Amino acid sequence: MDSKIVHPFSLAGKKALITGGGTGLGLAMAMAFIQSGARVIISGRREDVLKEAVSTLGENAAYVVCDLSDLESIPEFVEKVYSQFGVPDILVNNAGIHLKKDLLDVSNAEYEKVIQTNQTSVFVLTREISKGMLKQGRGSVIMISSMASRYGIPKVIAYSAAKSAIEGMTRAMATELSPGGVRINCIAPGFIRTEMSDKALNNDPQRKQKVLGRTPAQRLGEPEEVANAAVFLASDAASFITGVVLPVDGGNSIGF
Repeated sequence: MDSKIVHPFSLAGKKALITGGGTGLGLAMAMAFIQSGARVIISGRREDVLKEAVSTLGENAAYVVCDLSDLESIPEFVEKVYSQFGVPDILVNNAGIHLKKDLLDVSNAEYEKVIQTNQTSVFVLTREISKGMLKQGRGSVIMISSMASRYGIPKVIAYSAAKSAIEGMTRAMATELSPGGVRINCIAPGFIRTEMSDKALNNDPQRKQKVLGRTPAQRLGEPEEVANAAVFLASDAASFITGVVLPVDGGNSIGF
């Protein structure tokens, strides 16, 4: 077999920018991308967290500090990425914040903060990165949605609105950017086992049973299972897939 043949599921030779890549799902995706051959740049607000993540990820990882909630700083951040690493082949819009609060108690400022961080910044960053991708004639953008966009979940009105918009943006962006070789897809993770979810569910047995009861797989997902889906969508194996929202949820979104 010719050793130069690259498997379509491989990310060898590709550069990926993952926002919020220092912890949780972002870190799991960074690890999976590196294992698949990519060079990964992670971003986030906390340099100490990013440094620790890069030390774990190894020599094919680097970081750039950026607070994506500061919309005016995003073009400068993109230029910094371009100058240090070149135009990314892959962008994963993973960074976001959460707010759990009764709808009637959510202030205008709180609502706008979640929308700006989880939705508007994703639009701005994708717009800027896509300019470089279009010049190259190729690129893969992966959005991260949530079960909060699949059905109604109480106490997360702003988060639900932002993630529902992300899914709409995925489809709209795909129609505009795909003719230029830039694919836009979205992953909607279900209930995934993380330190945060373990703490929340283990302290609320009734909620945990409700989650598992409507999940046909009868378990929580692992961060690596979301990461592997991201690797697929980023790879050439998904070259004819664009504008889709892929639930990675053990069937939670269709469970009864």
